[in-house]
Amino acid sequence: MAKTIYRPEHATLLSLLKKHRKAAGLTQVQCSKALNRPQSFMSDVESGTRRLDIVQLRDLCKVLGVGLAELVIEFETSLEKH
Repeated sequence: MAKTIYRPEHATLLSLLKKHRKAAGLTQVQCSKALNRPQSFMSDVESGTRRLDIVQLRDLCKVLGVGLAELVIEFETSLEKH
């Protein structure tokens, strides 16, 4: 099995995170600061060079104003469409 970062599912997740960040009206810098992370954190996440564990993903969801379960459902729905 290919590494997760090279799978289309990973690109789908990154796309959803970016969509929700923009919908929340937040910059990458603002998200990083809200998570008490370096400025480059969100850039690395959205470019796929940094992976998130479930706890980090949950924290990011809170900053973006989307529930973790809601994001997972949206992720699964998006995968089904493709």
